[in-house]
Amino acid sequence: MCLQQPAVFCNMVFDWPVLYWNAKYLSEVLDGRTIRFRMGMKKRDAAPQFETKCSYVEATLEEFLAWTSGQPTCVSRPFSCYDSSKYWAYADYKYIARLFEDKTEIFKDIMWSDFGFPGRNGKESTLWIGSAGANTPCHLDSYGCNLVLQIQGRLASLETNRLYCCIVVLLIERLPSCIEPRKRWHLFPPSNTTFLYPTRIPYEESSIFSKVNVVNPDLKHYPRFTKAQAHVVTLNPGQVLFVPRHWWHYVESVDPITVSINSWIELDADHKARVEEAITRTLVCAIKSAENPSPVDAWLNPTEVEATSHEINLQYLNGAMSAYLEYQKVTVSEDRDLSTHDTEKEASSCKRRKIQVNPKPEDYKSGTHEAGITVVKAKKLEKIPFGVHLIPVLPQSQEASSVGAGAAESDSRDRLSKNEEGHFGKSCCTGKQSVMSNDCKTLAAQTDSDSTANSSQMAISTNDLLDCLVNPQVVSLVAGLLLERERV
Repeated sequence: MCLQQPAVFCNMVFDWPVLYWNAKYLSEVLDGRTIRFRMGMKKRDAAPQFETKCSYVEATLEEFLAWTSGQPTCVSRPFSCYDSSKYWAYADYKYIARLFEDKTEIFKDIMWSDFGFPGRNGKESTLWIGSAGANTPCHLDSYGCNLVLQIQGRLASLETNRLYCCIVVLLIERLPSCIEPRKRWHLFPPSNTTFLYPTRIPYEESSIFSKVNVVNPDLKHYPRFTKAQAHVVTLNPGQVLFVPRHWWHYVESVDPITVSINSWIELDADHKARVEEAITRTLVCAIKSAENPSPVDAWLNPTEVEATSHEINLQYLNGAMSAYLEYQKVTVSEDRDLSTHDTEKEASSCKRRKIQVNPKPEDYKSGTHEAGITVVKAKKLEKIPFGVHLIPVLPQSQEASSVGAGAAESDSRDRLSKNEEGHFGKSCCTGKQSVMSNDCKTLAAQTDSDSTANSSQMAISTNDLLDCLVNPQVVSLVAGLLLERERV
């Protein structure tokens, strides 16, 4: 938990039963159950393909597989309006606890406990199934950090799995141009937030989106993106990617079919992040709801059920503030207790603990937090043991990132291929916050250049206003003032 940069874990999951979860196997397990697919265009435009710009299809995994393999529309009927050569499909954010609520034994196929989180399994995980080109727009998560497993697929046995992984590793090592990668991640550190033009429209409680299409950037409108430093890595089957808190990420499937799972790990810092998210929701919902309804301005992300009322939003804000202040009291009390204990007891008290948090009213949002949230406190280590089993995701060359060349691989890919030995190696929280300097002097520079690019169009829109009002830096200052007011 002390890692401050993305890293890939190898040789950690070769005995996890979840490696059998390819799309065909999941189709059999779901047995005709329909799930929601997000449909998007493979054509790369300069603007990000936000979820509000996508269409949606309810279909079975069997129909999805038929569509991706080019079978007749009578077999893949729900996808009949979409040419698979022009469109991608993405079954994203599928909470395993809901998807397999009648097959809870399947939760044990995922063993995050191997990473030091006792009891964490499939119940606190999310499933992602996509076709080539399926992507998640560049964003950062306000809450927690992220562990992501790329899944290999269904094999005859675990022994076969081990042998297969050895063979694939050798192939990647010797014939990299012949092996099509699985899922490519473009990551940017929190310090790059200004260069990524953050926005809260479309609004999702736990996500801060970037206005930049990081693989095809419009540098005329977003010139500061040239200063962004991308860390790019292709995640291969059996490898686990660690995404630290507040790292921006754009994710794209580059195989015909990809399957992955992830788990968001709650952190101590999330208590203040919930206050900031409550402030943001209150302002966004109040201002956007006051606008005249416009069919072209889909400001609410499809992951949000509805625009909640001002009364409910204030309840959430007060609940989040109360939870944070209570957490502070507990932390101060624990620190006092620690000062009177010996070293052994002090180390023991740093372990994970359950903290009661009052998130939001019931049915507030799809994927609401559970009442008891496991929060992790990181212990500082003097040195991170990078090596053949834990490989850092290094930044691209400055030349590549300065022109937004998203397809370039980081130096990490070579290390991932050459150093592996033997094997590949939103819980319902969709939470997501930005780490930025408290220096107010940088605020003016963060105003969206869209509104000033054309001098003949000086009208300020509601979204322009919101970009300033709910700028993560501004919200952080407001949260600090509110919390200080409550402490007095």
